[in-house]
Amino acid sequence: MKTLKAKQIILKFFSLFSAVRGYNILVLVVAQYLAAIFIFSPTKSLHDVVLDVHLLFLVLACVFVIAGGYIINNFYDIKVDRINRPVKTGLDNYIRQTTKLRLYFLLNFIGFSFGMLISWRAALFFATFIFFIWLYSHKLKKYPFLGIFTATSLTITPFFAVFIYFDNFSKIIFVHAGFLFLIIMVRELIKDLENLKGAIANNYKTFPVVYGEKKTKKLAVFLLIFTAFPIYILLVYSDLGYMCYYFYFTAVVLIIVAFFLWKSVAKNQYRMLHNVLKLLLLIGVLCLIFIDTSLLLDKVILRLN
Repeated sequence: MKTLKAKQIILKFFSLFSAVRGYNILVLVVAQYLAAIFIFSPTKSLHDVVLDVHLLFLVLACVFVIAGGYIINNFYDIKVDRINRPVKTGLDNYIRQTTKLRLYFLLNFIGFSFGMLISWRAALFFATFIFFIWLYSHKLKKYPFLGIFTATSLTITPFFAVFIYFDNFSKIIFVHAGFLFLIIMVRELIKDLENLKGAIANNYKTFPVVYGEKKTKKLAVFLLIFTAFPIYILLVYSDLGYMCYYFYFTAVVLIIVAFFLWKSVAKNQYRMLHNVLKLLLLIGVLCLIFIDTSLLLDKVILRLN
């Protein structure tokens, strides 16, 4: 009896972790802090950034709001996911839909409360963020252009929040954001190709459903080609340090992705390309520490002095 109860608790834990995409949230926290240290606040000491209480509140607000966002997205997409992700859906179903809905409101309330601890403007920002996540999950994701654009915008919003917090309006940061925006948009298009069957079955007007696979591939390849512009600007006009090798590597990978995307026809092939782009973004996050290898040392020295 105890063994069965323990097994149920473990399954519910993994079900919750799956529903809120725990892995993605952990990566987001690391990405926000690394971006804060190496991009948004280059003049502040490591100590000042890491122990900044308001930055911590901002990151926690993002964590809870995004976790709630994943839950409401899961709630609305239950029929689609049964077709596109049957294994994941089976795991997610260990937690009842009513429990997920209650958890959604609780997580959003906690996220909003952390925003209030920063300022009323931050609270308003997160209230707006919560609303657009719900609107995307309930309505916007069912439409071709709005769905892709909104999904991409919502994905980079946590970085925009940190960017606004540090009030760093360097032009090169906008180039970084443009590069990130393009990669994420391509990933969303590939994800729509991967989930085409479920979208058709549930009358979702995603880009591949409305315009077909070939036009979706053409748009994705065009966006991949267009990433050459921010990559060139970053390599030529920005002091990237050893991170320049990441962008050389990225350029090669994106060419390969474009080639295989054009040739792909099966769901597993699209899933592989989707995962390649996710891995590429993860590597980019970890490579932030190489933007300037002396920067971390300088921050430590600044703290010691």
